[in-house]
Amino acid sequence: MDQKATHRTGSVTVASGANAAAPSAGPVSADQPGMTIRLSHQRSAGYGLAETAQPDFSVLGRTDLSLLIEQNRILHAHAVPVMETLYEQIINTHHMVLLTDANGLIVHALGDDDFLEKANRVALQPGVAWSEESKGTNAIGTAIAEHAPTLVHGDEHYLFANHFLSCSAAPIFDHQGNVIGVLDVTGDRHSFHKHTMALVRMSAQMIENQLFSAAFQDAITLHFHSRPEFIGTLMEGIASFTPGGRFLSANRSGLFQLGLPLAALQPHTFSSLFGLPVSALFDHCRTAAPGLLNLCLHSGVRVYARAVLRLSNAIFQHATATTREQHEVPVHGQTQSRSPGRTNDFPSLPRLSSLRYLNTGDPQVAALIGKINKVNGRDIPILIAGETGTGKELLAQAIHNDSPRANGPFVAVNCASIPETLIESELFGYEDGAFTGARKKGSIGKILQANGGSLLLDEIGDMPLGLQARLLRVLQERMVTPLGSAKSIPVNVALICATNRNLRDLIARNAFREDLYYRLNGLVVKLPPLRERTDLEAVINKLLAAESGALRYTVSPDIMQLFKQHNWPGNFRQLTNLLRTAMVMAGDDLQIRLEHLPDDFLEDVSGTPQEIPNSSSTETSRSNSTSAASQIPQGSRLDEMTLSTIQRSLAAHGGNVSATAKALGISRNTIYRKLQAGQ
Repeated sequence: MDQKATHRTGSVTVASGANAAAPSAGPVSADQPGMTIRLSHQRSAGYGLAETAQPDFSVLGRTDLSLLIEQNRILHAHAVPVMETLYEQIINTHHMVLLTDANGLIVHALGDDDFLEKANRVALQPGVAWSEESKGTNAIGTAIAEHAPTLVHGDEHYLFANHFLSCSAAPIFDHQGNVIGVLDVTGDRHSFHKHTMALVRMSAQMIENQLFSAAFQDAITLHFHSRPEFIGTLMEGIASFTPGGRFLSANRSGLFQLGLPLAALQPHTFSSLFGLPVSALFDHCRTAAPGLLNLCLHSGVRVYARAVLRLSNAIFQHATATTREQHEVPVHGQTQSRSPGRTNDFPSLPRLSSLRYLNTGDPQVAALIGKINKVNGRDIPILIAGETGTGKELLAQAIHNDSPRANGPFVAVNCASIPETLIESELFGYEDGAFTGARKKGSIGKILQANGGSLLLDEIGDMPLGLQARLLRVLQERMVTPLGSAKSIPVNVALICATNRNLRDLIARNAFREDLYYRLNGLVVKLPPLRERTDLEAVINKLLAAESGALRYTVSPDIMQLFKQHNWPGNFRQLTNLLRTAMVMAGDDLQIRLEHLPDDFLEDVSGTPQEIPNSSSTETSRSNSTSAASQIPQGSRLDEMTLSTIQRSLAAHGGNVSATAKALGISRNTIYRKLQAGQ
């Protein structure tokens, strides 16, 4: 094997700062071509693997796979949006994107349909292990072993069965420098592109930075770089400190810029590293629009920095307006701070996280996203109009995530769901004893909670007139005065508003202030209702992928046609709930068909002529569905189609109504009612 390995080319790329994050495994120098592959092959042989052996196709069961995802919940939540963005850059190139845990078990996968069949031949799917012990030399397992980004191309794979693959993988490190997972792009060796590894490394670093920010809830986090334009990019250093200034940790870029390994930084403080007392940092953050700090590192290098304060200890609550009581601090990485009665226009927000992800092919949506991209981050308020359920809150979250304020809080307030007597205190906060029943120590309110981030005022058209005047004053002065307080606090928020009402009509009826309207409508965009969109199939496929986790649900062509003909009065909220129900009804049968749809939906569409779905509940009735459907005249009403499905299922179950009801996921009363109506 050694003789065979000597002609293999070098294939390891090491990210800047990787050695600092994982000091136990140094990078392979450029003058050692093929050394990493040779060492990996030696390890593979030591595991008792034969090069001619077939890959281990063992897959975790559904229960164990669910447990695997739960054990890696935080990694999964932060990685999936990045994987989706990465996949969009390589789509239709015969590749797939994989996420594994620290042991090389695949947790999540996205891939081109034309490559999935090949991938399944070597078990590239969730629940399969790709450690070196299991598969020999491969990018995932070798990246884990070497603690470094790794490219394994073609016959560099140890197993002959994997020689048709080209794999680029980068380990994902936590804030302590431990490998907690791997991001990998795998494809056909003939479709290899030299830029793939760079995309994988950048994406892995993006995941690491998000995990780093989520790791420290009660802390001072500093984003810094010697060039101000790099702050907010993957190049920035990030370091976190306790509220008292003691060093906690830094990301890989931060370690590189500070010039010290993680262990050597532990005795340091904010002041010793950046030459500024913590109290001076607090004073800087009190201002309404704090700019970048100009700091000097202990090495003498000058850097620019932006501070994010998330403090819960009461001792430090005087420090900044963003401070809040401990039980009010949202976990970083949550999509929003919710008000009572808050509902989602579109569930699973962490997965549907960017404007690019929302652009699924509809020209109207593409046009409004183009407008938003031009003004995002330029202190221009955005007003989102649209029917209930069209995804206004999801769009607002995506605007925030794509803005320079992405690391700050996103706070959503539904002006229609909070009682009029409470909305003022919810928005502006209050002092201790400001009114009967007020919380001890008071509350800072939603506007101040959003300081440094974005504030969504949903259903702004339902805000009481008296509060509209106060809100206008806050927007003009950028100062908030809590109830019962004589002190005004500076605030710096990006404002996004949403409404399903016509604000101009409200102005004409003196129900909405005209001056506030013109303060809010810097950019007005209108989300089209679902019935007017041309990308319904793409939307459904993304929803299924977001909701189903590791499983891959699809919609049968006839049901997809039925969906396209429906007018969806509840928009995305109705569609999402319908798909969730249908997936539960389908179970292990991963294709959604007529018998998986709820009764109320079928009754809603029963008055509209539809194509005839060829679907049934059993293997017997499936085999006969095409011939049975062909006997029903085209243009039959859906109730006739439903009756036909019930009759065929009854026949397949020997007339057993209970078995038929269970198979179709409907009640026996529904079957009796449909049969009686069809007589």
